[in-house]
Amino acid sequence: MITVTGATGNVGRALVAELIAAGETVTAGARRIAPEGVPPGVRAVAVDLAQPESLAPALEGADALFLLVAGDDPDGILREAAAAGVGKVVLLSSQGAGTRPRAYAHAVRFEAAVARSGLPFTILRSGGMASNALAWAEPVRRERVAPAPFADVALPFVDPADVASVAATVLREDGHATATYTLTGPEPLTPRRRAAALADALGEPVTLVEQSREEAYAQLLRVMPPAVAEGTLAVLGEPTPQEQAVSGDVERLLGRPATPFAAWAARNVAAFR
Repeated sequence: MITVTGATGNVGRALVAELIAAGETVTAGARRIAPEGVPPGVRAVAVDLAQPESLAPALEGADALFLLVAGDDPDGILREAAAAGVGKVVLLSSQGAGTRPRAYAHAVRFEAAVARSGLPFTILRSGGMASNALAWAEPVRRERVAPAPFADVALPFVDPADVASVAATVLREDGHATATYTLTGPEPLTPRRRAAALADALGEPVTLVEQSREEAYAQLLRVMPPAVAEGTLAVLGEPTPQEQAVSGDVERLLGRPATPFAAWAARNVAAFR
């Protein structure tokens, strides 16, 4: 049995569906979750990673755990996993843990806790996700505009469904212990080109409106702490060569190319109508 934390998120929801399709038994954990919110046959358990003890019911009978970077006590979370007899932990971390460890110190702490837990583990470092474009949903619906800073700086955004597929592969296969994989999309795209791909999916023009750094920072502060907001802006505006590179890990692990942003936009176009 596989326990998935963050089961209602962009990655977790896709991961649960993929595991069920593969015939796995799954427990879905999230802070707010109900049986009707998961596929038939999936056990839904309320889990708040800020309270590691809340994980215990979700780990009953679990062979593997998909873990998010959430909460402030990663060692406590891993102790719960060890006590439950979990045989494998797959941590969804951030590429920034490797490229900007000071800005992404929280992810670094989780990676270190997993590594010293004594449990077999694999770390998935995701680059920026294509689903970040959902921040454009309201302005695109209202005015057909997409506000973003650094309009002509390119990054290889990854489809969350690809992250979920890699997680499913690593959770179900042997041979990935102690590995760290970096997950990116198939090519670097600028905000301007992503807005154009979204326009193509909609069949209507979408105008990229370039934000100032200050405007973007204020927007990021609504959903993340200051240090992470600063780190995110640094990645978006002055990416390192590593952050702009296509890692190839998605293709190697899945045996197919990573999903292009245009395909993600076409699949999620209803959110922008």
